[in-house]
Amino acid sequence: MDTREQRADRRSDKGEERRMYDVLVVGSANADLTVRVARRPGAGETVLGTDLVETAGGKGANQAAAAARIGGRTALLARVGGDAYGELLLAAQRMAGTDVTPVIVDEGARTGTAMIIVDPDGDNSIVVSPGANAALTPHDVTAAKDVIAASSVVSLQLEVPMETVRAAAATAEAAGTRVVLNPSPAPDTLDRELLAVADPLVVNEHEARQLSGRTGGTAADWASALREQGARSVVVTLGGDGALVLDASGTAAIPGVRVKAVDTTGAGDAFTGALATRLAAGATLPEAARFAVRVGAAAVTKPGAQPSYPTADDLAQLPEN
Repeated sequence: MDTREQRADRRSDKGEERRMYDVLVVGSANADLTVRVARRPGAGETVLGTDLVETAGGKGANQAAAAARIGGRTALLARVGGDAYGELLLAAQRMAGTDVTPVIVDEGARTGTAMIIVDPDGDNSIVVSPGANAALTPHDVTAAKDVIAASSVVSLQLEVPMETVRAAAATAEAAGTRVVLNPSPAPDTLDRELLAVADPLVVNEHEARQLSGRTGGTAADWASALREQGARSVVVTLGGDGALVLDASGTAAIPGVRVKAVDTTGAGDAFTGALATRLAAGATLPEAARFAVRVGAAAVTKPGAQPSYPTADDLAQLPEN
């Protein structure tokens, strides 16, 4: 396996080509269909909610929008259907500042959708129908290899087929492009080849515990286990308590930012998009995570996913962490 120095040399060898994009996100794009409820229903129960709200979402598109809104030069590789929801998603990305040239419009497919229920505390339950996301293939990745090579960081999630994620990770590794991997929705296990390119692996507490294979312990224990399994570095997000970072320099606890949570939908994606952007700019992992915590905190203060993502000016209104 290449050392960090060898990968850096390849990045340097690319010269000006490397600086076309800070972040390329390869992943999903969904229309979020959100209803707010007084309480989430139990099995077999019906509750009344608010009017349905349709917004742009999907973990890949969310991370791209978050990166672009804070000033990152960002592109998105995804598939959407040739329908009204596809048009909604493309318009939202353009408004955020994302280059959507790599996005594939599949006229024969339906755009992916996510059904979201939000309770008064801002917590949510989500069901995703993949639609066109399921048709993003390794061939699509191969066709975009020059875009991957021209990006400082590639950000990946697991709402598209696993073979496509593997292809994107391998293509990025071969090009010397740094890989940020957010393995969500979390699989039962994560194969070693994919884990080995994660720099960092970004997981929440539930995902960290599951993927580490440890039923007990702390976030630091889970991060250590994941690094022992092969991840180059690990970030465990802790909601309002901030994040924990583990890399070759050691462990760092990143404090949270205290805010009133309105809706947590997409907050983890805001964090990951911001983290990738700062890493592309040359920040250390703890520095990037501290900034990403602020972006994630700002995102929960407004409803929705992409509509809640802050600009640099918005972040200036938050207390320090």
